[in-house]
Amino acid sequence: MNIFIDSKISDDRRRNELYNGSVFFHAPCASAVKLCELARELAEEMFRPLDPRKIQDSMSAEQAAEMLSVLKPKFIHHPGAKEHIRGMLAELGCDLEKTYFDVPRLRTAFPGDYLKSGIAYAFHPHRDTWYSAPFCKVNWWMPVYPISSENCMAIHPRYWTEPIRNSSSGYNYHKWNLESRHNAAQHVKADTRVQPRPEESVELDPQFRLICEPGAVYQFSAAQLHSTVPNTSDLTRYSIDFRTVHLDDVWSRTGAPNIDSACTGTSMGDFLKGTDFSRLPSGALALYQDETEQQCGSSSRVA
Repeated sequence: MNIFIDSKISDDRRRNELYNGSVFFHAPCASAVKLCELARELAEEMFRPLDPRKIQDSMSAEQAAEMLSVLKPKFIHHPGAKEHIRGMLAELGCDLEKTYFDVPRLRTAFPGDYLKSGIAYAFHPHRDTWYSAPFCKVNWWMPVYPISSENCMAIHPRYWTEPIRNSSSGYNYHKWNLESRHNAAQHVKADTRVQPRPEESVELDPQFRLICEPGAVYQFSAAQLHSTVPNTSDLTRYSIDFRTVHLDDVWSRTGAPNIDSACTGTSMGDFLKGTDFSRLPSGALALYQDETEQQCGSSSRVA
């Protein structure tokens, strides 16, 4: 795995590297810092007078899940979030006329077994491409508060070229949006929603743990196997992630190789243009549709 540290290569070259398994780290830029500040502001407003990283010491998991079910959509739909991502993409050399992004997610990873399901789902090893993501999708991941190796996220580079037997054939993105996404907060003690996962033992080592300061960001391909590191610290991890696709790659179907994904449907309908937040052209979207969106009723991710 090649790891590029604050590289200044062009976005075209960067995407080519990402599609071949490289990871990019970017030092904090002004817009990324503002995005993290927005997340902290909303979290601290929601949980005041508590420290958002220590709410597990003062409230039940059920109460935390209820409050997170308000906080997370509030962050997603805050007008400042999209503006800060647009600024961030521009600062990092992306062509806003051709770069499309989806709305940012605010994630939480609590210590121990406090809350690992539903609204605070602790992701098992997975590829986003098992969840109907296009192979030209690039993930952007950043912490909101300082983190350590005890409460971060990990990439498992061995599996970039090694397929894993998995259950992605049973996953359809449009069906998930209709039946499972909206009730995440109801799953507190256990998460019974069907999600793609490995069907064989996965060796987590070697692993590359993503540790950086708030406002710094990692980029990696949607085809990378990654997971939530079990939180053995005493602080909840808050992080932001969003995804991008480049219109040229969408049209040409350029991207990472598919070595084991068999899901149906597509998340392409979620992406917004960097300039005016419009959707992908219908012709480009049609290249990724398989008619399941009509069977299930097409639905973009909103919560």
